Amino acid sequence: MTITSTPRPEKPSSAMSGMAVMVAVCFALPGFYVIWRFLNSSSRSIDLIFEQRAIEPLWRTVQLAVLVSISSAILGTFLAWACIKTDIPWSRFWKIVVPLPLVFPSFVGAASLLSGLTPGGILHDLLSFFGIELSFRLQGLTGSWFVLTLFTYPYVYLPVAGRIMNLPTSLEESARVLGSKPGKAFSRIITPQLMPSILAGSLLVFLYTLSDFGAVHLMRYETLTQTIFRTRLFDQERSFAMALVLLILAFVVITAERKISRKATVFPSAVGRPSMIISLGKWRWPAVAVCFLVVGLALISPLVSMADWGLISQISGRSTRELQLNWGSIINPVWSTLWISVITALIAVAVLLPVAYLQTRYKSPIGDATNALIVTGFAIPGLVIALSLIFWTLHASPFDFLIGSLPLLIFAYIVHFGAQALRTSQIAVSSVPPPLEDAARLLGAKKIRKLTTVDIPIMAPGLAAGAGLVMLSTMKELPATLLASPIGFRTLAVEIWDTYEASYLAETAILSLILVTLSGILSWGFIVRRNSIST
Repeated sequence: MTITSTPRPEKPSSAMSGMAVMVAVCFALPGFYVIWRFLNSSSRSIDLIFEQRAIEPLWRTVQLAVLVSISSAILGTFLAWACIKTDIPWSRFWKIVVPLPLVFPSFVGAASLLSGLTPGGILHDLLSFFGIELSFRLQGLTGSWFVLTLFTYPYVYLPVAGRIMNLPTSLEESARVLGSKPGKAFSRIITPQLMPSILAGSLLVFLYTLSDFGAVHLMRYETLTQTIFRTRLFDQERSFAMALVLLILAFVVITAERKISRKATVFPSAVGRPSMIISLGKWRWPAVAVCFLVVGLALISPLVSMADWGLISQISGRSTRELQLNWGSIINPVWSTLWISVITALIAVAVLLPVAYLQTRYKSPIGDATNALIVTGFAIPGLVIALSLIFWTLHASPFDFLIGSLPLLIFAYIVHFGAQALRTSQIAVSSVPPPLEDAARLLGAKKIRKLTTVDIPIMAPGLAAGAGLVMLSTMKELPATLLASPIGFRTLAVEIWDTYEASYLAETAILSLILVTLSGILSWGFIVRRNSIST
């Protein structure tokens, strides 16, 4: 007797498609509200875009984003190549510590470097001990570029390192046999294969720089996010006009990156063969020096500065001011940060899993359109998302009860970071073997039973990785939390910002160390550990 399984449905259920449409509408809401608000404003709004007061911050924003993207692409690619592709000493150690600056929110890194390099700061005193006198102040375009490059290069390092680990060796071996030198082989053989990963990482850096608020504020460098935040109350027309400019800029960059990526040649990945290791020869120790310099500036220096503010100064008695922290003022923001990050991550994965099924299993046009809107949500700065949602609830009478509420804040987080959960969910769904699903269907398992007993156990690692990324991003988010959080709701990011603005450096340091520790645990568990294990 021959047993045949029930054929897999060719079209998604109406419930799945309807849920995807609802998700698409929700993710499109902030962007469409900005557009609607601009179109329904007075004719002055158009003039505001072309005023000198708008063009100047726009130019500064573009200038900074381009510079940071280029420097992060160069630095991240070099570090990935040195750590993965060469015989650099202590390679396993560098593979672990090089991506760790990802745990720092940019404003925390900027604050720690600023305080450490000022007279009396531990970094300034350490350099003076070796006879190095600092005659410059970290601020403006140079300071913003320096800080953001240090804390965003891991966005390029991680995808490039992942690609290097899977490089096919056949082309490189052929080039070596034909007499090509390592430098020529790298430029002609390896670089084209890395270009899609470099572009993807650089896009993340560009979007991160566009949306950055804290670091540029501390560096006294006014970008579009500064203008939007400063004018959000007394000049809303200007604020939404600048938000639209930022929205268009992000859309143009994403479109350009996709067109370039489509034209790039796709190379197959190596299966079961390690990538060729290049001998650095006399350049081994200069490469170590570069890695040590980067890790020292982006990881060790901020940690040393924070330890000096918050721990050493208190223990040694150098600080005579009484510490303005108690257990309640520490536990409350830690608990608020943890629970809202967990809730946001769980809701994001649950809401976006049907979309991942729709696009992965059925290749539905609805799924493709929803995917595009979710990715666009990641491109919109958190400041713009929070601003649009606040004013939308103010003007939409059925939803005015959401003003200053936790559901609105969580919604803003999900719109901004949902793309991180969607991508890992798509990979998780594709990891479920179709024969297993067919066997479960043949045995009469209902959809819910099949999901809980077959799909979820297999997808769990991928879904957990997506949830971890959303949690990490939510913990570090500052501008959306500042704008959309309810009165009295304090996360670690907000507490760190307020204490630094009030010049309470010891309190800032202690809270920053706690946030960095929590972020470090997540980064290790969901990003760095996976990367080091695979190498």
